[in-house]
Order: sequence, then structure tokens, then C-alpha cells
Amino acid sequence: MSEDRGPQEGATTEVDRPGGGPTAEVVGERTGMFGVHGSGDTSGYGGLTRLVTLPPAATRPYGSWFDDAVDVLAEVLVEAGVAFDDAVERVVVTDPRRPVEGEGPSRDAELTLHVAREHVVAVCRALRDDQDLRFELSLGVSGVHYPEDAGRELHAVYHLTSVTHGRRLRLDVACPDADPHLPTTTAVYPANDWHERETWDFFGIVFDGHPALARIEMPDDWPGHPQRKDYPLGGIPVEYKGATVPPPDERRRYS
Repeated sequence: MSEDRGPQEGATTEVDRPGGGPTAEVVGERTGMFGVHGSGDTSGYGGLTRLVTLPPAATRPYGSWFDDAVDVLAEVLVEAGVAFDDAVERVVVTDPRRPVEGEGPSRDAELTLHVAREHVVAVCRALRDDQDLRFELSLGVSGVHYPEDAGRELHAVYHLTSVTHGRRLRLDVACPDADPHLPTTTAVYPANDWHERETWDFFGIVFDGHPALARIEMPDDWPGHPQRKDYPLGGIPVEYKGATVPPPDERRRYS
């Protein structure tokens, strides 16, 4: 792959998906295994080059129970005074088995709703409380950092489960690096308290209204958020039995 094939910084393009269908959005290009350059890459994958893509919006019919769930959610949001198109930016269906054209999704298919941050609490409450949805359990909040996704660099991902109906879905809520604020969902899912603290600790997403937003893994005075992709890889030297193991970006390169 040539050096100049990737898009310019902050730019987006599209790439065709295997088997046709909607195209994926390309937001950048990475080299190496961890984005390290020069002698710091000891993984053996220094020559690896790959595109950074975001999944495209799905088109109807989504298949399985996905269509009914989206329709019910839209009705409940409208009753609460929120337009579905304002709350849900896009619906994504991912299927690792990649069914052929005309077939429905496999049992491994997953539904993801990309939600506007100002409406995430309303969406969570609708998903939890409606009898036809009943996603009463949140399995936590995860952080993701896409430095190339200009204006949407930080993502919080919520993993919801309906014990009543035996279903799972995912919410993806983005915010810009320049304004890393999301409303807390602890009023809807109290167990998210600890997960939002961890996401703040590692990624720097501020959950407004959280009852006690503080670090949960790193020391209180730790600078920065260590799971962001722009965080220095070096870490700290480790001393063991009189020997010192240097940080990864200071170790020699192995061919």
C-alpha cells in the first residue's frame, strides 16, 4: 500500500464493503500495531498499514427483532416529546457472518444505535421502561478514542441487555475532544456509576451530573488519561530483582 493512499488529517472518505451494500466511512489510516513509529515498535508489525473505518448506517429491513425495537423506541420518544431523528443519528447492524444478499441477519448480528448526546438519558429511559423493549440491565460503559474522527473523537459505548426478552443492543454516544461532556445515565442505570468513573479516568469523558466523578483506577494526581490513543506509550520503568525494564518506546527494536 502506498504511503499517500490514506485520507488527509480530519478528512473522511468511503470504502466499498465486501458483497456490496452501504459503504463504510474511512476516517484515517494507521501504520504499525499500536501507532508507534521508529524504533519503539517491538511488535513485529511495524510495516502493517490499515484503514480506520466506521460502520455505515443500515437500511431497512434491519432483520430479526431490530425493526420492531427501533419502531417502538421511535413511538416512545415521540410520546416524550423527542423526535427519533433528533435522538438517533443512525442505526447500525453488524453481522460477523456477512449474510448474502436477500438473507436476514444471523444469530450473531448486533444492533447499535448512535445517539445524540443531549438525548442519551431519554433514550435509555425509553429502552428501560417500555414493556416491549425492557432493556432493564446495563452491563457498563466503555470508552473509545478515534483521533481521526474530527468533531467526534471520543465515544462512550453502553451495553444494554433485556433480561425479559433475551435481547442485547449497544448505544454509541460521541462527543468532541474540545468539549468532552456527556450527561450521566446513573439516574436510569445506577450501576453505571463505576463504569462512568472508569471511562472518565481512562478517556477523559466528563459525565455531567455524576454523583462523584473521580478516578477509579489511576492515582488521583495522575496526569492525562492513559487509554487515549494520543497518550504517550512509554509508561514508567519497572524495576525487578535489580534490573530495570524500560518503557516500551525506549526498548530496542527486534527484527
